[in-house]
Amino acid sequence: MSTKLTPFSYAVLVLVGEGGAGAHDLVRMMREGQYVFWAAATSQWYAEPKRLAELGYLRAAKAPGRTHERTHYVLTDAGRGALREWLAEPSAFTRIQCEPVVRLLGAEYADPEALLASLESLREPIADTYAALDRLSEVASELPHRARAIAVNHRFARRILDAHAEWLEEAEAALRDEPGPRG
Repeated sequence: MSTKLTPFSYAVLVLVGEGGAGAHDLVRMMREGQYVFWAAATSQWYAEPKRLAELGYLRAAKAPGRTHERTHYVLTDAGRGALREWLAEPSAFTRIQCEPVVRLLGAEYADPEALLASLESLREPIADTYAALDRLSEVASELPHRARAIAVNHRFARRILDAHAEWLEEAEAALRDEPGPRG
């Protein structure tokens, strides 16, 4: 088992926070947020807290769940210390994996109508994510110590969604060989 902490490790530590969380809570948080900020396989959200507990950054305890006993994690002093150190380091620029961009770049290999239909499928998840952000704005009132950060992050998420929606309009216009929103 690697003892190295990754940016994903720190994301888990931050989300566990002082109130603690189970892996199922972390998965729910990411699904509710529609993975705007962090995409990872569900299995990673279950495995990483367990690994962090084995390394001493989280403490694991069994707690009753709706259908069966669940593991609930809380930060340890080592976890808080690791977060303090990491938060003081320079932030890395955001890494982006954007499949639709690659699809547009490969347009020469596709039937234009098929590619347009492929890109059109983005509209529903974009709309769903806007709706999820609307619902999540209520979370800030439940976490007063994070309300300001949540508000800033939600505004950022909306700008990301706006950029995706604008890109989609422009990409569709380019595939139709029409002038796009930017001319």
